[in-house]
Amino acid sequence: MTTPDIYPPISGEAVEAIARLLAHERLLSIGINRPDGWPQVTTVGYINDGLNLYFVTGRESQKLANLQADPRVSIAIHAHGDASGAVGVSMAARAAEVTDAHEVERLNQLMFASWPLISVYCPASSSVAIIQVKPELICAISAFKGRSKTECFSLGDAAMPRSAAPAKRDDAQTASLEARLF
Repeated sequence: MTTPDIYPPISGEAVEAIARLLAHERLLSIGINRPDGWPQVTTVGYINDGLNLYFVTGRESQKLANLQADPRVSIAIHAHGDASGAVGVSMAARAAEVTDAHEVERLNQLMFASWPLISVYCPASSSVAIIQVKPELICAISAFKGRSKTECFSLGDAAMPRSAAPAKRDDAQTASLEARLF
């Protein structure tokens, strides 16, 4: 299996373009490893903060039990409607429960700002868990004249929330790649 560090690092406008695509969509498919070795794929609603994704799951769910046993996940997000030629993204990521009360409140505010009519990220009891998905590898998929093209990138600080990420400079290669992808 290939490791994320063999791909070029993501930077500049590509980060912003993928973050915009993530902010435009609401659903993702997540592949989780079950104890018997078979993958479990589920569709869940999510919000993003930069390239990080967040979703809610039941505390008694098989999904949470599987994530606690093996935090490695695969994500697929399909762009609906016109997203400037983007078809979607796939990710290799690690998932972890958000337990810090201040972070939960920040996510509640982010959820309300992103989707004011939806309040699923406002857990009022201990019956749900908020899961953070932090990508290590992102593959952006674009389409042009009926053909798809995939560009994969490894992530470092780029996956941090926008409020915490250090400023990045755009270089000509990233701008050129951005033009091809989106």
